[in-house]
Amino acid sequence: MSDKIYNVLFLCTANSSRSIMAEALITSMGHGRFRGFSAGSFPGGVVNPLAIEQVQTTDYPLDLLRSKSWDEFAADDAPVMDFIITVCDDAAGEVCPIWPGHPLTAHWGFQDPAAVTGTDEEKRAVFHSVFRQIMGRVSAFVNLPLAMLERNAIHQEIQAIGSRHA
Repeated sequence: MSDKIYNVLFLCTANSSRSIMAEALITSMGHGRFRGFSAGSFPGGVVNPLAIEQVQTTDYPLDLLRSKSWDEFAADDAPVMDFIITVCDDAAGEVCPIWPGHPLTAHWGFQDPAAVTGTDEEKRAVFHSVFRQIMGRVSAFVNLPLAMLERNAIHQEIQAIGSRHA
C-alpha cells in the first residue's frame, strides 16, 4: 500500500463556497491520503459564512479557510497537485494556468449556493444540500482503491508520451 498523500485542488470562480467546502471535505474524509486545497479564478476575498457553518461539521481547521487565487497554485513553490477538480461551470470553461505535474482533471458541477436568494433558513438549506452533494462525490473519490488512482495517473502519462512530437 502506498503512503503517498494526494493533493487535490478544487476550483471555482470566487472561491467562497463550493470549492471551500470541497477542500475541507476531502481533507477530513480522506483518511490522511488526501490533502485538499481550493482557489478561484477571480477570488472574492471572503469565505461565505454559510459555507463556514457547513465546514464546522467536519474536523477541518476553520483558520485554514480563505479565498485565494488559483495563481498561488501555479507558482514554482506551490504544492504539486495530483488532481484538479472544478466545481462550478464558469470555472470549468475558463482557461486555467499550466499546472505543474500534469494533474488529472475533472469537473463536478454544483449549484451555486451563494447565488440563492430568500430567507436565511432557505439559504442555509441550499448550502446544506450542496454540502451533502459534495460530500457524496468526495466520499466516492476518497474510497477509490489507491491502485486504481495510480493506474489512472500512469495512463495519463502514457497518453502524454504518445502525444508528444518526436
